[in-house]
Amino acid sequence: MKIIIAGAGDVGSHLAKMLSEEYHDLTIIDNDETRLNHVTEIADVVTVFGSPTSIEALSVAGAAHADLFIAVSPAQEQDVNIISALLAKKMGSAKVTARINNDEYLQNENKLLFTEMGIDLLFYPEKIASHEIIDLLKQTGTSEFMDFSGGKLQLIVFRLDDGAPLIDKTMTEVAITNGNPQFRAVAIARDGKTIIPRGSTKFKEHDLVFVISKRVGVQEAMSYSGKNNIDVKRLMIVGGGRIGEMVAKKLEGTIDYIKLIERKRERCDVLTERLSKTLVINGDARNTDLLIKEDVNDFDAFVAVTSSSETNILSCVMAKKMGVDAVINKRLITASRIFRFTLSNNVQSIKCLNGSDAEILEFIANPNSKITKDKIKNLGFPKDAIIGGVISGNHSHIALGDTEIKPYDRVVVFA
Repeated sequence: MKIIIAGAGDVGSHLAKMLSEEYHDLTIIDNDETRLNHVTEIADVVTVFGSPTSIEALSVAGAAHADLFIAVSPAQEQDVNIISALLAKKMGSAKVTARINNDEYLQNENKLLFTEMGIDLLFYPEKIASHEIIDLLKQTGTSEFMDFSGGKLQLIVFRLDDGAPLIDKTMTEVAITNGNPQFRAVAIARDGKTIIPRGSTKFKEHDLVFVISKRVGVQEAMSYSGKNNIDVKRLMIVGGGRIGEMVAKKLEGTIDYIKLIERKRERCDVLTERLSKTLVINGDARNTDLLIKEDVNDFDAFVAVTSSSETNILSCVMAKKMGVDAVINKRLITASRIFRFTLSNNVQSIKCLNGSDAEILEFIANPNSKITKDKIKNLGFPKDAIIGGVISGNHSHIALGDTEIKPYDRVVVFA
């Protein structure tokens, strides 16, 4: 595909790196030469120096014949993204998508306005990240979580710490113990490598294990990790930007007590007005004494969402003393949304996963496609991919060698 990325900031450069690995014809536009130089170091792209709203720059980049135009200038440049996407569409780009920072635009009746103008997708990275955090707080034993087809199948991810029952067991041994499987390990991240497990694969301490599970099997799957869900009643949030505010606002009705720490006093004043049931504290969470003073050990969960990754990680380590449970990467989850536009219409969802060199996809099986012709074990399915589960109508089941996939089934694949 010919893809143009307007904006070479964090999200744009991450997208460029990811899409260049798929051998797309990539061009990136930005009016900052330093950012353009950085992108050329990490991705195979053609750069165009200029404003994303410049018709000349768009023309040089090839907007007239682009398959996909992605406007991802930083959040504060929302208007630049919308204008550049609209211009690209009018010039001939087949599909256009724009980054926004206004929740109002995502309301159904307002999304229709943008669709009628020609923008195919609006995305709000901070809102996507806040939803991921809220999902993880519901499933505290896992470091990543994803629903398929309204929860009929779920992805859970956990690390095997010392004493986890799964350590030193093979896939076959777990399957025998499990009987009629409600879940299946589809990948292991170990020492920087991603392993697609087979029957003889043995789990080791510190493995990051990716599991596809039916809803009824989640608790049993978690029991193999030695981790249990915590009922979060008290939550501490560090960082009062858009993500922190959205998480607090969404959870004020379901969590008993929320404390939010923000470094900028003027932002604290704004948050105090907008959040009715959250205690807002002005302070710097890099200060260990502040966390102790604010009784960090009395909270069930700790979320750090400042603009600094270093601050987030360090404050989490201080809060937990032994490391971070989950890292939510705003660039990565945004890239997943955009990446779907480069794939077949039969791909219903895709997620690029933290901690592994892999993606998980949900396909619809076409009638007469090869996958519907035989049992999975006879198909010669690629060795670097694995089918985790199948959803047929309202029923879901874990995929095994004898599983047969029917036309229009939804198939969850880890690759």
